Amino acid sequence: MTKKSFSWSDECEPHKLRTKEIIQKHPGIRNFIGRNRVTFIIILFCVALQTMLAYWLRDVAWYWMLLAAYCIGAFIDHTLFVCVHECSHNLIFKNRGLNTMASLIANLPLVFASSISFKKYHLKHHAFQGIVNLDADMPGEWEAKLVGNSTIGKGLWLLFYPVVQATRLARMSKEIKAIDGLTILNWVIQIIYVSAMIYFWGWMAILYQLVSFFFSVGLHPLGARWVQEHFLTHGEQETKSYYGPLNVVNLNVGYHNEHHDFPSVPWNHLPKLHQEAPEYYESLGSHKSYTVLLLKFLFDPGLSVYSRMARDKRGKTK
Repeated sequence: MTKKSFSWSDECEPHKLRTKEIIQKHPGIRNFIGRNRVTFIIILFCVALQTMLAYWLRDVAWYWMLLAAYCIGAFIDHTLFVCVHECSHNLIFKNRGLNTMASLIANLPLVFASSISFKKYHLKHHAFQGIVNLDADMPGEWEAKLVGNSTIGKGLWLLFYPVVQATRLARMSKEIKAIDGLTILNWVIQIIYVSAMIYFWGWMAILYQLVSFFFSVGLHPLGARWVQEHFLTHGEQETKSYYGPLNVVNLNVGYHNEHHDFPSVPWNHLPKLHQEAPEYYESLGSHKSYTVLLLKFLFDPGLSVYSRMARDKRGKTK
């Protein structure tokens, strides 16, 4: 059955109450809260690797560049995107400024300045999940109506997902100041990096990084992550985890219920959190293949951008 509207809930998002219950039954989970400095080493490695790949691919034919971006660059960029996410929760260093610095470095191969803005909007997503004017992860009515439930529409939506998500930010202008000193610094650093790439290595080098970025969050098995996290693919359950092999290279980003329940737990401890409280997570619907989910989203007419749980009550707790 084709959905023509969002599902609406009068209840608060499911994580606040579950977190309290889990921590009462499993107080040892507090030991998983902390930071992981190894993530910064991963950032440096991925930035260096993606930059060198751009150098090595600077003179290749466009189709080899495209293949490399799909099969290699997308995975590196997605890992960097997850690292930016870790920085937004201050899960690398104790000092907030150092986390900001790490996010600016991780942002370099992603072409567009996004790490500073991501933190501001992402924290709102955790606090106000499903509230359209407060959650930048939540699609708008116009967006869902425009995309419809056709394979082509959904494919284009994923292909240009970074652009789609950027259009949602305007509706949050009353809540978040879009431009500030750190945002400007983010853009200045990116302009210098991109300009240097073009000047020294030519347009193919930066085109490789641009295409890698769009694949990493778009029309690619990795792009199924956006469907996995909060689309209603298992009844009315609005947050789903992914327990497949790509968690190895993408820093356990699939453990999404676990992350929303305990956003102060770094990526390396999320599987341990799951093992500590299996009765809360193994009974929930989850995914094991991004490729299967991507194909299901594209070709199942019953799944569309409307397949989301929405709410309109800020601060409701029960």
